[in-house]
Amino acid sequence: MTILLLANEAVADSPLSFKLLPAFSTVAVFLVAFLTFAFVVWPKITKALDARDEKILGEIRAAEAAQAKAKAAQSEFEKRLDEARAEADRTIRAARDEAERQAGELRAAAAKELEAIKLRATQELEGAKRTALSEIHAVAAGLATAIAGKILKREIQPVDQKRLVEESLSELSSR
Repeated sequence: MTILLLANEAVADSPLSFKLLPAFSTVAVFLVAFLTFAFVVWPKITKALDARDEKILGEIRAAEAAQAKAKAAQSEFEKRLDEARAEADRTIRAARDEAERQAGELRAAAAKELEAIKLRATQELEGAKRTALSEIHAVAAGLATAIAGKILKREIQPVDQKRLVEESLSELSSR
């Protein structure tokens, strides 16, 4: 008998046996849990996921806008840099041109001054030469007169002296 009772108890606890109350209570708990999740929890989860999605998209848009702004700033900077380089080149070119112009003016002024110095030196040399020749002529005329006076034993007049010097000079220049 004990075996029958044990077999009867084993049939009652079999997973294949169906009992109505536990089945309805399981379905009721499942429906309450499902409805709670469906109408209370899931909307909060989807709302949080949508907010997170919107936040990420907003950050992506902000990053793209910042990147576009940075590219615009970089191209503006490069444009200004190119303009500054061009201005520097123009300034350097203008400075070189001005330096060359001033150097040319200085060379011309130096050449003109050198020419003036040469002309003055030539004129001074010519004047010194004339003065020296006049002195030589005077000394030579004096010596010639003294020699002629000694030879002739008389004194020569200044008019005669001048005429003798001119004749001597003309003879010397013709040689």
